[in-house]
Amino acid sequence: MDREFAIAEYHDATAVTRQLDELIKKPIYTIKPEALKKYEEEYYQKKCKRSKALIDQAIEVIPGGVQHNLAFNYPFPLVFTKAEGAHLYDIDGNEYYDFLQAGGPTVLGSNPPQIREQVFKLLNECGPSTGLFHEYEYKLAQKICELIPTVEMFRMLNSGTESCMAALRVARLATGKKHILKMGGAYHGWSDQLAYGIRIPGSKWTQAPGIPRHIFKHTQEFFPNDLNDLERKLKRNRLRGGTAAVLIEPVGPESGTRPLDFEFNRGVEQLCRKYGALLIFDEVVTAFRVGPSGAQGYFGVSPDLTVFGKVVAGGYPSAGGLGGKKEYMKYLAAGIKGGEKHKTALVGGTMAANPLSCAAGYYTICEIERTGAAQKAGRMGDRLTKGLQELIRKYELPFVAYNQGSIVHLETVGTMHFAIDWSKPWQIPAIIKATSERTQEMKHMGAAYMAEGLVTLAGSRLYTSAAYSEEMIDDALARFERVFANVGMKEN
Repeated sequence: MDREFAIAEYHDATAVTRQLDELIKKPIYTIKPEALKKYEEEYYQKKCKRSKALIDQAIEVIPGGVQHNLAFNYPFPLVFTKAEGAHLYDIDGNEYYDFLQAGGPTVLGSNPPQIREQVFKLLNECGPSTGLFHEYEYKLAQKICELIPTVEMFRMLNSGTESCMAALRVARLATGKKHILKMGGAYHGWSDQLAYGIRIPGSKWTQAPGIPRHIFKHTQEFFPNDLNDLERKLKRNRLRGGTAAVLIEPVGPESGTRPLDFEFNRGVEQLCRKYGALLIFDEVVTAFRVGPSGAQGYFGVSPDLTVFGKVVAGGYPSAGGLGGKKEYMKYLAAGIKGGEKHKTALVGGTMAANPLSCAAGYYTICEIERTGAAQKAGRMGDRLTKGLQELIRKYELPFVAYNQGSIVHLETVGTMHFAIDWSKPWQIPAIIKATSERTQEMKHMGAAYMAEGLVTLAGSRLYTSAAYSEEMIDDALARFERVFANVGMKEN
């Protein structure tokens, strides 16, 4: 079995962090106003008319005009009607390189025919859902357990958000403790208790309007890459009901937007063992993208529970799940329990583990393993990152480009590199103002990329897939260069 990983060489987290520190100290460099205006007039107004007309109608019946945050872009969302391999096509017939990859799940590329054929077969024979057990539930679970040694049992759910919620319930049942410690800035779905400390470390509840503050009574955050901060909070929690779990994204918050030292995950694991907390890895993005055994295999860490999403359904709906060691997964037992008596977490979902999602996920993971798709996607990520770094040097820009295999970061304004220090409350208004201003310019850069046929995640993150070739990456870099050639320092 091929056990190599998509990450050929791990980045120097200290060096990248230093670059990001410098980026947010410097003036904003962004697409020049005249260039942005030209893109708006020559591309969006002339070549995206059908998208604009449909969005104008949609905004009357859909809040904001779109159903998902990823779909919004400046100056208006585009309507996509076809996905194939490394490309997307909009309703006006425009073609794009797809670096969004549906937010990360399509490691093989979009809509691969070999998976689609199996899905069609399943639909013809069974239909998408029965509400009862199907053999693909077993096949998918068995495949995941085969590839990821720490996953002895697997429970399919509907989303990464649900899976994180289930993980916390299991952790509290298994340990009898209360508190959850999450990495500041990390995103673990939109459930009430985990909408804490998201986007910016130290943000606490400030990014969670509509949620009563008391909901966060047992949720805390620690600063990324800071084992001392984590241990201080673990130690303090021993006197306050204990820590049930530490929940982290193994490559860093927001898929590595704030990079971690290679040894950091092992340090977190050691602290969890010392203080009796479960270690939960959120591998929604990294599972099967970093390699067959996930980021945990790459870092050599053994989490107690692993959260899945994205690729676990092959890009099809109901992509989520929780896996882990049997001694903890027993708290998710459904149906009739055996002789052992213990409480079980209230977890369910009518469409969870439906035949369609399980079949798509099973064949996708098998194909990723068979073809070495994660490794190829990683090589394309390396090529893209190297090319972006060369362009940054050529145009003498303060931008920062780095990657974790096929997860590529292009930081032009460093919005999520800010942090809030509550011991210095006088600085908070300035930070909020700076992040708001930089977010707007990130949207402008994203609009320029889109007009050049480059679909990105918020203009700052790009996923590569096995559907890319070196020639495609080089063509994409030529398009990035056309944008970079029209970047200048923002005037106040």
